[in-house]
Amino acid sequence: MIFQGKSLSVQLLEDGIVEFQFDAPGSVNKFDQVTLEEYSAAVSAINACSDAKGVVVTSAKPAFIVGADITEFLGMFQRSEEELVPWAKQASGVFDSFEDINLPTIAAINGLALGGGFEMTLVCDYRVMDSAASVGLPEVKLGLIPGFGGTVRLPRVIGADNAIEWMSTGKSYKAAQALAVGAVDAVVAPEHLKDAAIAMLKQAIAGKLNWQAKRQQKLEPLKLSPTETIMTFNTCKGMIAAKAGKHYPAPMLMVKTVEAAASLARDGAMAIENANFAKLAKTEAATAQIGLFMADQVIKAKAKKAGKLATKAVNKAAVLGAGIMGGGIAYQSAYKGTPIIMKDINDPALDLGLSTAAGILTKQVERGRMKPAKMAGVLNNITPSLTYDSVKDVDIVVEAVVENPKVKGMVLAEVESHVSDDAIVTSNTSTISIDLLAQSVKRPQNFCGMHFFNPVNKMPLVEVIRGKDTSDETVAAVVAYAAKMGKSPIVVNDCPGFYVNRVLFPYFAGFSQLMLEGADFTAVDKVMEKQFGWPMGPAYLLDVVGLDTADHASSVMSSGFPTRMAKIENDPVTRLYNEGRLGQKNGQGFYDYGKDKRGRPTKVPAATAYQLLADGCADKKDFTSEEIIARVMIPMVNEVVRCLEEGVVDTAAEADMGLIYGLGFPPFRGGPIRYLETLGLTKFIELADKYAHLGEVYQVTDGLRDMAASGKSYFTTDVKTA
Repeated sequence: MIFQGKSLSVQLLEDGIVEFQFDAPGSVNKFDQVTLEEYSAAVSAINACSDAKGVVVTSAKPAFIVGADITEFLGMFQRSEEELVPWAKQASGVFDSFEDINLPTIAAINGLALGGGFEMTLVCDYRVMDSAASVGLPEVKLGLIPGFGGTVRLPRVIGADNAIEWMSTGKSYKAAQALAVGAVDAVVAPEHLKDAAIAMLKQAIAGKLNWQAKRQQKLEPLKLSPTETIMTFNTCKGMIAAKAGKHYPAPMLMVKTVEAAASLARDGAMAIENANFAKLAKTEAATAQIGLFMADQVIKAKAKKAGKLATKAVNKAAVLGAGIMGGGIAYQSAYKGTPIIMKDINDPALDLGLSTAAGILTKQVERGRMKPAKMAGVLNNITPSLTYDSVKDVDIVVEAVVENPKVKGMVLAEVESHVSDDAIVTSNTSTISIDLLAQSVKRPQNFCGMHFFNPVNKMPLVEVIRGKDTSDETVAAVVAYAAKMGKSPIVVNDCPGFYVNRVLFPYFAGFSQLMLEGADFTAVDKVMEKQFGWPMGPAYLLDVVGLDTADHASSVMSSGFPTRMAKIENDPVTRLYNEGRLGQKNGQGFYDYGKDKRGRPTKVPAATAYQLLADGCADKKDFTSEEIIARVMIPMVNEVVRCLEEGVVDTAAEADMGLIYGLGFPPFRGGPIRYLETLGLTKFIELADKYAHLGEVYQVTDGLRDMAASGKSYFTTDVKTA
C-alpha cells in the first residue's frame, strides 16, 4: 500500500499500475476537506513511488464520486470573498497536482461522476465509462460554477460550445452522450470497466497512446480563431441571458469565465475560475439555491425513513373520480410502476380520465422522451371501472371527487365498505378539514389527506395531511407511496387550507387590497413576475386556479381564521366570479384567453375586468415595486411563520420546499423562510410594522420578534409552540 487514508487509498498493482481508489466512510464518495487533504498526500506518495508507471482512478462505491460535500463547504462560504479566493486556489491546486503527475492517468467511471467527481476524471488523461454511468457538472443549480477546474478543462476536452451547454444546464449525461462529444474515450459494460481502463493505461505506458499530447491540450489556451471566439461566446451569452435572466448570475458568469480564460494557459485560466467561484459563493442566489438543495435532502431523507418504517407496502392503488385531477393521479401512479384502478360513475368521466393520462403520455412520445411500448405499458397499468368491486384488493385509495364535504364524505364511506380493513383511504382535498372528513369513515386511523397539485405530472409536491386520529403507520405508508410516485411529500397537520393554501390566501388578500386601493393588476403581475420572480403574478395565478375555486377557498379560510382572513368586502376576485368570469377554465378572468392564428395560446388584460373592477376600486394609483412586493409578500411570510410556530409544518426546510414545489416560489430566493432570513428578521419586522394598520395578516408574531431579538435562525431553531 502506497497510501491509506479514511476516504481513499493508493496501492501498487502488477506491471507498475497504481490504483488510486476512492472509498469514503458512508454510502457515497464526496469531496470534503478531509478527502482533499488525503488527495494531496496521495499524489505526493505516487510521485515518490519509483515503481509506478501509470495511475488508474477507481471507486469502491456504486457511484464514482457524487460531488463536493456542500454541507461542509457552505460553512466555508461564510468567509469573505477575499478569503475564499485563496481557499478555492488551494482546492483546485490539489486537482492540478494530480494532472501534473509525470505518468499516464485514466479514470474508470462507474455510476455517477458529478460536479467535483466529474472534475476528478477531467484531470486524468483518459476516461473510460461504464455504459450505465452518468456524468455532469450541476454547479449552476447551486448558484455556482465548477470550482475544481471544470471551467478550464471541459472546454479544452469537448470544445467551448459543448462545454458551455453542459455547464449552463447542469444536466447529467449518459455514457453514449459523453462519448459522442469526446468527454470520455471509451464506453464498456460495467463488468469490464476496470479491466478496460487498465488495458488502455498499459497502451499509454507502452507508448501506443500519446498521453502527453492529450494532457497538453488541457494545459494550453483554447484553440479558437478570433471569429470562432466572437461567435461562440456572443451566441452563448445571448441564449443564457434570455433563459437564465438576471436572477441567476451563475450561468452568465460561467460563460464569461470560459471566455476570459480562452486565451490563457491553465494557471491563468484557473485564477479566473478561482476568483469567479468565490464571487458567486457570496451571492444571495447561491445561498438560496444551496439551501434548497439541502432542504430537498431533508425531504428525501424523511421519505426514505418513512419507506423503512412503513408496515404496509402499496402495490396496487385506486383513484376515485376520473376527472383531470384523477387522470393525472392515475397517470403518475401507473407511470412509476404502481397499477391503479380509476373508478367513476359514468363512462364519459372515465374517458376524460384516460384521455388525460393518454395526453400526457402522447406528448412525451412526440418529444422523443418515451417509446410507444412504454406508453402502452403505462396505460395498461390503469384499469377503468364503474363499480366498487374492482377496488376490493387495493392497498390505498385516493379520493379525488368534487371539492364538496358532503359528496366526499359519502364517497369515502362507500369505498371504505368495499376495501380491506387494513387498506388506507386518503382524500385529495385542497381545503376541507381532514378531521371533518374523518367523521365519515369507521377507521380514521387508516385515513389521511393526500393533496396533489395541478397539473399532477408537473407539480412535485404532495401534502400528506395528518388528522388527529391518523396513525403513524398510515402516514409512513402514504409518504412512501408519494415518493414511489416520484413526488416530494411533506407531512402537515390538519388546519384550514393545510399548509400551502393557508399561506397562499393571505398573499391573495394582500393583492385584493392593493386593487381596492387603485392598483392595476397587470402592473402587480409584472412586478411579481419580472422583479420578484414568481412564474405567475397573483392575477394570472388566480385565473389559473379558477376564480370560482379561489372564492370558495377564501370562504373556507375565512371560517377557519375569522379575524385574520375575514372575507374582504367587495373583493375584486368575488366580483369577477359573480359576473361569470372563472379564469382560464372559461377563458375569462382578469385576462381574456384564446388562441392566435397559429393556434398558440393568448392572454390579454380583459377590458371587461377593468370595467367591473372600476365600480368597487379606488381611482387608478401607481405603487412602487417595493410597495407591491411588501404588500403581497408580508402576509404570506407571516403566515408561514405562524405555520411553523403552530407545528402545521415541521421544519423551515419543509416550509421552503412546500412553496417551491407547490406554488413555484422563486428558487433563487430559496423559499419564504430563506427569503425572510436573507432580508433580515429585524428589517422584515420594521417593514411589516409599517403596514400593521392594514390588518392582522401584516402583524408579525411575538415569536418572530423574539427570534430577531435573540439572533436565531429558523433553520436551526424549533419554534413550535403548540
